[in-house]
Parts: sequence; C-alpha cells; structure tokens
Amino acid sequence: MDLDLLSRIKRHEVLAAIKAGERIDGRDFEEFRPIEVRAGVISKANGSALVRLGNTQLVVGVKLEVGRPYPDSPNEGALAVNAELVPLADPSFEPGPPDENAIELSRVVDRGIRESEMIDLEELCIKEGEHCWVTFVDIHILDHDGNLFDASMIGSVSALSITEVPKAKVMDDEVKVIEENTEPLAINDFPISVTIARVGEYLLVDPCLEEEIIMDTRLTVTVTESGEVCAVQKGEFGDLPEHLLEDAIDLATKKAEEVRRTVKAQL
Repeated sequence: MDLDLLSRIKRHEVLAAIKAGERIDGRDFEEFRPIEVRAGVISKANGSALVRLGNTQLVVGVKLEVGRPYPDSPNEGALAVNAELVPLADPSFEPGPPDENAIELSRVVDRGIRESEMIDLEELCIKEGEHCWVTFVDIHILDHDGNLFDASMIGSVSALSITEVPKAKVMDDEVKVIEENTEPLAINDFPISVTIARVGEYLLVDPCLEEEIIMDTRLTVTVTESGEVCAVQKGEFGDLPEHLLEDAIDLATKKAEEVRRTVKAQL
C-alpha cells in the first residue's frame, strides 16, 4: 500500500489513541517495546547479534579485515558501518545500491559509536602507518516495524561487545593472521540511542511503523554510559520547538540507561 494513503487512513486512528492518552499498540508514551538480543548468531563473523524490538527484527555482523590506516590517523584502526534494507523486510525497500534511508541509518550508528569512543581504535593498529584492523559493521534489516535506528544501535554495540580480534604478526612487511588465537575487542563504552517521535505536542518513545508514518518529526539521541549525549540526529521535515527538544533529550537520557540494562542482561 502507498505510504501516503496509509498515512491518511491511519492518522485519525493513531491520533485519536494518543489524545486519549494511549498508543495504538497499548504502550505508554515513554515505553519501549520488548527488546530481545541474541549474541553470537553468525559463526563466521568475529561478532554478531540478532535483535528484536517489538516486531522489528535485524541481524548485525562484525568482520575484521587487515587494511591500511588513514594518513591522518596512522596509529589507529578503521571503522565502517553499512546498513542493508532487505526488500523482503518491507514493501517500501527496493533492491539496488543503498538509498538515503540506508545511508542515514548507517551514519547515525557510525556516529554514535565514534563519538562515544566505544572502540579503542589505537588498539586496532597492527603496524603504525602500514597495517591495521578495519572493523566492518554490517546491519541487515529482516522485519521493519519502526525505529530501525535504536534496533540497529542495539545490534551493533551488542555485536561489537562480543567481538574477538585475531592475533596478527608482521613478517617481512606482510601480516600473518592467527585466526585461532583471539582476544576481545577493546571496548570503552556502551552507547545507546533513543528515538522519539513528535506527533503534535506529544513525544513518543520508540515509535512503531504506524507512528512513524504519521509523525511530524523524529529525534534520535545517543547517550554514553556516563549519561552524556554524544550524538543527535533529527529526521523528517517538521520542526521541534525548544521546550519539546529539552524534554526529548531529558527523556532519551533516562530511557537510554533502562535500555542499556536490558540489553546487557541478555549478553
């Protein structure tokens, strides 16, 4: 069904529920859907996680490959985050190169990981200026029912938190990788993003797909373990008044700690 048509059909129903103090799926405005995390689901990956956030489902795989450091950071490894919106996950997803939605999703996750300094990139340097580990984080959406941002962040940080780095030795300017000898990836933080939809004067945490279709704007706030906001992404064309922006950031900071506890308990 065309999203514009669905929006017109559903908007009245969703707004009526919100004005009555409820959400279309029965949650409170500040309530996340159930979160389920299964780590280590891909045997060939260095780290992986399957995440269910309500009916949204995705899998994240982490793969380490030997590469060359960037010239401006010769003593650091590299990070690359990619998101694939699989057509079977939603009728609006199309095959082909990543579209603007996939690019935005990967950049939001990438920024949250970088700005929180979750990964100690210096620990991924094999030989300064010549060899390093490149950390590929690949996000595959399996079922889309809203809030891909938070589900993808949960999956990415969960997969990274259990990632094993193979030992590597430089011999005659070549890198020998010892796959059977590994050590945990150096982790400094556990960032969590919280996405909030504005519908009129209401703020809805973890919007489902029907709420995303009719929302005025979206705000994704990434929060570190110490409670600091390290990244913010606004989506959609609507505005976010200053008083609602402050409320949204305060709400995201509070909810991030709850989500973090829930996720860590399952790893």
